[in-house]
Amino acid sequence: MKIHYIHHVEFETIGTIAQWSEKKGHSLSSTHLYADASFPSLDNFDLLIIMGGPMNIYEYEKYPWLIE
Repeated sequence: MKIHYIHHVEFETIGTIAQWSEKKGHSLSSTHLYADASFPSLDNFDLLIIMGGPMNIYEYEKYPWLIE
């Protein structure tokens, strides 16, 4: 299975999901929004994980990628 996750802030990690996916033989990729990364096409993954973060929707000046 191809797993992709959306990573909002640099200091948070995917945690034990990385070890689990490796143990199961799944591939793991990510989009780092804080690094102005682009989203992959929907056919590039089977499972999408959306990480959380400390930001709120009104903080678009601090986190400009929230606008998109």
